[in-house]
Amino acid sequence: MLGAGTGMDGNANGGNMSSEEQARLQMQQLQQNNIVYFDLDKYDIRSDFAAMLDAHANFLRSNPSYKVTVEGHADERGTPEYNIALGERRANAVKMYLQGKGVSADQISIVSYGKEKPAVLGHDEAAYAKNRRAVLVY
Repeated sequence: MLGAGTGMDGNANGGNMSSEEQARLQMQQLQQNNIVYFDLDKYDIRSDFAAMLDAHANFLRSNPSYKVTVEGHADERGTPEYNIALGERRANAVKMYLQGKGVSADQISIVSYGKEKPAVLGHDEAAYAKNRRAVLVY
């Protein structure tokens, strides 16, 4: 039996969260898992990120007023121009994946930072792997 003052879902407010509050909570949960990593010099979406991206797509489809920016990044190897282009291809790959799952193109914007905003400083493969990414930002 649920404790006094809790609704069927266990919330103290009796489950009366507004749909906007529910969407905000769901978005906050999605932001805990919002990075797609890529192989060296690649921009194809790996299968191990499909479930995470599907969750983002479901949220965006269910909440058409929400928008996401996909930030593309690269590791430090390569010229600045090459890495900006690669980051853009990575961000665009995520955008196309989301659109393929029914998300409106109007909800998705992309930006590339190339190698300018590393997640990890370092000059080894472990650091490079963390920097080859696309980040979904709400």
